[in-house]
Amino acid sequence: MIRDVTGLNEARDASTPDRDALVGVQKLAAANSNTATRHILQSMLYLTAETAECLSLRVADIIEYSPTKEAFIRALGAHNVATLEEMENLHLHDFGIFIELAPDDEEKQLLENNIQAALQQQSIDLDDAIDLRTIRNVKLANQLLKVKRKAKMARDQQMQQENIQAQSQAQQQQAQAAAQAEMQKQQAKTQAEAQLEQTRSQLKIQYLQQEVQLKKELMQFEFELNTRLENSKQQTSSKTEQMREDRKDQRVDRQAGHQMSMIEQRKQGDSVNKFESSGNDILSGDAGMERYSL
Repeated sequence: MIRDVTGLNEARDASTPDRDALVGVQKLAAANSNTATRHILQSMLYLTAETAECLSLRVADIIEYSPTKEAFIRALGAHNVATLEEMENLHLHDFGIFIELAPDDEEKQLLENNIQAALQQQSIDLDDAIDLRTIRNVKLANQLLKVKRKAKMARDQQMQQENIQAQSQAQQQQAQAAAQAEMQKQQAKTQAEAQLEQTRSQLKIQYLQQEVQLKKELMQFEFELNTRLENSKQQTSSKTEQMREDRKDQRVDRQAGHQMSMIEQRKQGDSVNKFESSGNDILSGDAGMERYSL
């Protein structure tokens, strides 16, 4: 009956539990007992918090108004009292007096499950998990877990943006390098084509110059040959004409000589007629063919 009235059962009254009782049954019995005695726990926490607030107000009053300040200084020390004098300008809410119960095994397990899930999802780092496990306040640990997750997400996004920027810069540099290489290739190709064209032009100019020089030499040789041929023709014509004139003179001289001999014969009255032509000596081989020459 006392257990039914007070809410304390075998799981909380420090008695030896039944060895055949299951662990789940024992935990359920302890949870029911905690529920039954929750009002007692809350009353104790309220009284403790109110007592702490009253003590804080009393200490501030002692420092500011109480005549026993010197005794208080002798008891605590001047340095500690000087530290407490800063409480004069603080409100009661600034002290932040509150009482939180230490987490039980179930709450610790829930926190550990949250930490493990965050690690598996890579929402937090191992250092963050170590820091979270050192916090005894489960609510504060869960709040810190949220903050750590957001900070990790912000870092990951920043690293991702930096990686994207680095990749973009690398791609831009590669594109610039490729464009520069292509430009240099085109420039080298253009220069090579220009040099080749220049070489062709120079060779063509040299060929034309040589051709002009050869034509000049050929024309000069042809001119000289024609000049020599013309001179030879003129010399041959002159010699032929001279030979004709010489033969004509010889014929005239012979005709004149013959006429003179005829005249002399007539004068002398020579009646003998000579049938041999003058100058036609068979023995000498002179047939007198000059008379038939033109």
